[in-house]
Amino acid sequence: MALDRNIRYGMVGGGPGAFIGEIHRSAAALDGEMELVAGAFSSDPEKSRRQGENLHLDPDRVYGTYEEMAEREAERPDGIDVVSIVTPNFLHHDVATTFIDEGIHVICDKPMTTTLEDAEDLCRRVAEQDVVFALTHNYSGYPLVKQARALVEQGRLGALRKIVVEYPQGWLNRCLEEKGNKQASWRTDPAKAGTGALGDIGTHAEHLARYVTGLGLERMCADVGTVVEGRGIDDDASILARFEGGVRGLLHCSQISAGEENNLRLRVYGTEAGLDWRQEDPHRLRLLTDINGDQPQQVYTHGRASLADAVQSFIRTPQGHPEGFIEAFANIYRSAAHAIAAHEAGTEPEPWALDYPTVQDGAVGVHFIEAALESSQKDAWIDASYTPPDG
Repeated sequence: MALDRNIRYGMVGGGPGAFIGEIHRSAAALDGEMELVAGAFSSDPEKSRRQGENLHLDPDRVYGTYEEMAEREAERPDGIDVVSIVTPNFLHHDVATTFIDEGIHVICDKPMTTTLEDAEDLCRRVAEQDVVFALTHNYSGYPLVKQARALVEQGRLGALRKIVVEYPQGWLNRCLEEKGNKQASWRTDPAKAGTGALGDIGTHAEHLARYVTGLGLERMCADVGTVVEGRGIDDDASILARFEGGVRGLLHCSQISAGEENNLRLRVYGTEAGLDWRQEDPHRLRLLTDINGDQPQQVYTHGRASLADAVQSFIRTPQGHPEGFIEAFANIYRSAAHAIAAHEAGTEPEPWALDYPTVQDGAVGVHFIEAALESSQKDAWIDASYTPPDG
C-alpha cells in the first residue's frame, strides 16, 4: 500500500449477534491491511461496550453514539481513516454524513439510503469533502463475475440482446418477524429497512447486471408485492426491463421462494454467445456458444492464469481451492483500503484498487427501488433512466 501502516477503521453497528457486522470484520481482516480500532456497535451503550470488550478494543475508543465516535476520532492523531457502516438501512445516511463531514472515508452496506434525496446528498458530500466511499455490493467481488465483465468488454458475446438476473431466497416464506427473529424483524420493518426484497436483494441483482454489462436501465414495468399475509413490506418483485441500447431484460427478486437459499444468477445473451453465473456455484462461469455454430461451450474456473488480466488481482487461492462470500467482500475492502491509502499519501492508486462500487452506484440502486415501486403502483411501463450527481 501507499502508506507504511495499516488502514485504521471503526465500525458503526455490528453489535452482539449481528450477522453482517461479523462478515464485514472478517472481510476487513483477511488481508492484514486493515485494523479495527474503534466502534459504536449499538444504540445501547452497554451493548456497544460489551462488543468492544469481545473484540479487545481500547475501552476509550468504544463509544455510546456514532456522533461521539466521529467527533473524537477526527480529533485524534491516530484516529480512524474509514468507518464501516453496518446498521439497518434507515441510519446509513445520517451515519455516513456525520463521518464524511469530519473528512473520514466510508464503507457502507447496501442499500445506501432509503430515499433518493438522501442518496444524492451523499454523492454531493463525498465530492465536496473529497473522501473515498465504497458500497458493499459484494457479489461484484467474485473473480468470475469480473471475468464475465471482461468477456463482455472483449466482445466475446457480440452485441448484447438480453439480460436475465434473478435472486430468489426462501427465508421469509414464513412470518419470522412475528417469532422474534432479529434479522427478519428489522428487514421487514418499513421504518428501518425502507423496502423489503427490492432493497435487500433486488439492488444486488440490478448492480450485478449493470456491473457485468455496463448497461443502465432505460425503462421498466414492475410487479412489486407482498405475498406473506400481514407483512408490511414487499417480499417479491418481477420486473420487465429495457436496458440502454434497447437490450431486453428480466429481473426477479423474491424472499418467499420456498426452498431457495441464496440463488443469485445472471445470464447475458448476445449475438455470438451467452454467459451464465450462479452465486451458489461461484467458481464456474459458463460461456454459452451459438448452438448453430461449431464452437464448443466453455467453462471458466477461478484461479487460472488464462483469466483476464483485470481478474488476476482478485484471485486468492489456486484453482480447485474454493473461495466464497467473505473473500468477495474482502476484495471490495482491499480495493477500498488501497484507494484510501493512496488518497492519504497523495498518490494514484493501482487501477484494480478503483474496482469497487461507489456512492454513485448507491444512488443508482436507490433510484432503481423507487422506479420499481412507481411502476408497480401505476401498473405501467415507466422511464427508468437515471444519472447520479457527480458532486
